[in-house]
Amino acid sequence: MTIDTRPGAATVTVTVTVNGRPQRREVPARTLLVHLIREELALTAATVGCDTSSCGACTVLLDGRSVKSCTLLAAQADGAEIGTVEGLADGDRLHPVQESFREHHALQCGFCTPGMVLAAVSLLAEHPGPLTEAQVRHGLKGNLCRCTGYHNIVRAVLAVDAARHAG
Repeated sequence: MTIDTRPGAATVTVTVTVNGRPQRREVPARTLLVHLIREELALTAATVGCDTSSCGACTVLLDGRSVKSCTLLAAQADGAEIGTVEGLADGDRLHPVQESFREHHALQCGFCTPGMVLAAVSLLAEHPGPLTEAQVRHGLKGNLCRCTGYHNIVRAVLAVDAARHAG
């Protein structure tokens, strides 16, 4: 990361890899990661939903772990690998978590879905052993859904977990 220290300048150059593609942007120093992703890179699934880091609609993967991108400056992600829901599918083939959300009707309005999917991907990666319903609920607690009541979301995550342990 380079910081422009000229008088009156308050920009940083941020270099990240997003969904496998190297990106380099000069942005105002106070740019939030969510705004870099949405406005500079035109990846709009991560959404600013609450402005307080409470809802999780802005969740992305930062070096494989789910983070709320509205709580980080873009400069803090310099050098990192960032994953968004736009990068999960393999062509026309959905990621297993996306497919399970579809199969288990784990989405309704879709506002929380990208963040919820990425939180689930991170949860599954962080816990190699079989997950319990309580662990899934705890792992997703920072992501709010106002439509589904969470039951189908939890079922979808547990189905992916069961499939990966079935062989």
